[in-house]
Parts: sequence; C-alpha cells; structure tokens
Amino acid sequence: MQRWRGLEDIPQDWGRSVVTIGSYDGVHRGHQLIIGRAVEHARELGVPAVVVTFDPHPSEVVRPGSHPPLLAPHHRRAELMAELGVDALLILPFTTEFSKLSPADFVVKVLVDKLHARVVVEGPNFRFGHKAAGNVDFLAELGRTYDYEVDVIDLYVSGEAGGGEPFSSTLTRRLIAEGDVTGAAEILGRPHRVEGVVVRGAQRGRELGFPTANVETLPHTATPADGVYAGWLHVEGEAMPAAISVGTNPQFDGTERTVEAYAIDRVGLDLYGLHVAVDFLAFVRGQAKFDSIESLLVAIADDVKRCRELIEASRPAQLP
Repeated sequence: MQRWRGLEDIPQDWGRSVVTIGSYDGVHRGHQLIIGRAVEHARELGVPAVVVTFDPHPSEVVRPGSHPPLLAPHHRRAELMAELGVDALLILPFTTEFSKLSPADFVVKVLVDKLHARVVVEGPNFRFGHKAAGNVDFLAELGRTYDYEVDVIDLYVSGEAGGGEPFSSTLTRRLIAEGDVTGAAEILGRPHRVEGVVVRGAQRGRELGFPTANVETLPHTATPADGVYAGWLHVEGEAMPAAISVGTNPQFDGTERTVEAYAIDRVGLDLYGLHVAVDFLAFVRGQAKFDSIESLLVAIADDVKRCRELIEASRPAQLP
C-alpha cells in the first residue's frame, strides 16, 4: 500500500480512483463496511482504492485541547487498511489554513485535481469543509459537475457492546475508559491495542518475581481504566500471553499512570528500548492496595492464573 503525507506526495500521473474520507480511528467494524465497499468499487472498475484521513485529529485544530483519545496510531490504521485491500493512504496535515477550505474547494483540490475520483464512498453523516458545512448531498451534487459518483452506505452496526448502541469510535473510547475491553473488541473486531517503547520503571515487578514491561504509550492513546487485564504482549512479531496492569501502583504510593505487561511463563526477557504492542483481552479486577507485600504477591499469583485461563479459553479450538 502506498502512503502519502500531503497532496504533494501523490504521483503526478495518478489516474482515476475510488476514494473514502474520514478519521477512521480504530478502523472499527462500521469503518470496515465503508472501506470494504470502496475496495469493491475499485476492483470492479480496475482502479486503486484510496483512503483520505487527517493528522492531527481535526478537533485539535478547530478546538485546541479537545484531541480525543486515539484508538490506533496512523501506522496501525495503515496496517489495518492494507489488510482490507486499500491501495493508497493519504494523510492530510490538518492545519488552520486547511480547515478554512470551503466544501467546494476541498472537493476540487483533493478529490478532483489530485485523486481524480471516480467514486466516493461515505457514511450518511459525513461532513467536510469549513465548519463542516459540506454533507453527502452536496458531495453528490458536485459529483454531477466533476464526473464522480457518491455511494452512501450505512456504517452503523450494533451488538451487545454499549447495551446495543450503534458501534462508533466514541462508544469504543467510552467502553475502554470504563475498562470494558471485551465490548470494545466487539466493536473493533479485534482486541484493543496500545503501543509504545519499553522503558525502565521502578523494577518492583522484577523484585517481586513478576518482571513487567513498562510501556511508554504513544501520545493521546486510549488507555483502559485502572486495573488488571488478560491479554497479549507483542514483541518483534511474537505474541506472548500476558497479565497487564494499568494504573498508578497504589501499593507503593505511585502517582504516574502506567501500562505494564508481565509475559506469562517467560523468563530472561530483555525488552528495554523495544517498541511493543499490548492487546487487551479481558478485565480481571480493579486496581487495589493490599495490606502487605505478601497479600499483594498472593493477588498477583491469582491474577496470573486467571489471565492464563482467560487466554487459553479464548484460543480457537484446534481442528483434529
């Protein structure tokens, strides 16, 4: 998949394409419907499928300080989009100047002059241009002038997550903040992931016999509520079952919120300085302070046992 940062990165000889535009944070199951439809159109027409997104999140430019917690960094979104068959990802730097483009100017500068859109695929509530004045009806109206079609599809999927609310990035963020990583996984179609570099912490886990990877998460990461979770620690292509702790470590009067992952049944790991990913499978218990170190060790051993059981139960049945 080609990746472009800014309109100037698009090849000069770029031909017609099928395009979809959006933040697509998390590339959840609703997003997958839209992107999948764009790929279908592209294959039928024999042209590339292009996703257009923005960095930073538009809300941070329009309303500074309102940047939402991110479900996935851009490189992770690119990986997920590539798996869906997207041929090119255009990340547009979202600046104050860019935010002032009228809907018509946005269409001409991006969809017509640069991407030569043949079909544009969006959800029904898609808004674009200055003050989000453009909608899918206006997009289709301009399409009659600039020779592209607009396919509006319903991205709303629902299930048990959030009590039956339509799946969305907003709902996913809320569930993660509440510690409902199982509900978030239903919306995403996979476990929620946080990433970062392993840094040196207080090394108390090592002293207690449960060495953890202290993950310095990326800015604006959507981090689950404080507590213990079962999941996986991904290191250099290997997924290791893990017991994950999120919180301030109240047992030792900590104040800094951290994400720490203990690779179950693994010894001698040296992960300092490595970029790792942590997938959250299930909530085990909330953060707690114990009466003694001995009580803490008993709780950690029980946590690891419970995490091992949850991870084993999640594995697909092996075919004979």
